[in-house]
Amino acid sequence: MTVDVRPASVFEDVRTLLGPRSPTANVCWCLSYRVPSKVNSELRGPARGAYVEELCRTGPPPGVLAYEGDEPVGWAAVAPRADTSYARSRTIPHVDDLPVWSLWCVRVRPGHRGRGISHALIAGAVGFARSQGAPAVEAYPLDNGGARVDLTMAYAGIRGNFERAGFVHAADTTSVLAGHPRVLMRLDLR
Repeated sequence: MTVDVRPASVFEDVRTLLGPRSPTANVCWCLSYRVPSKVNSELRGPARGAYVEELCRTGPPPGVLAYEGDEPVGWAAVAPRADTSYARSRTIPHVDDLPVWSLWCVRVRPGHRGRGISHALIAGAVGFARSQGAPAVEAYPLDNGGARVDLTMAYAGIRGNFERAGFVHAADTTSVLAGHPRVLMRLDLR
């Protein structure tokens, strides 16, 4: 089946990928890096979903969704780095003053993995950032060296997937996730 990647402007589809089973749960909703830590701590239960719904409605959308037919099967978060907590990160360095976009989460629904959807999401996120005028896109994937990565913590992506998409190593970081170092990968769009 063909995978189609579109801006994440339909909240119900975003909810399918990111929303909790219980409406009162305090799950991420992919806001942990999107908003300042104080706001992230204050957003509880349904307020998290309401915040994402507002992002979908007011635009630009908070990322992209992958579809197989009409079914949403994957998500990638992408936004200007200046609008994320990466703008203030002590563990992920700034390479230069270019107003890059950050791609920090790639998620594929269970039952749809292993079919290239993450690759389509990375390409779709890059295309979306390019359409919004981004001069470059950065990602902060795990440098797992081929070692197995717990799927829960693989949201940051794997270095090899970004290399296959044309990203190049731009800097080392002091960030570690799931026992693996993270690297700063960049794709220049100029």
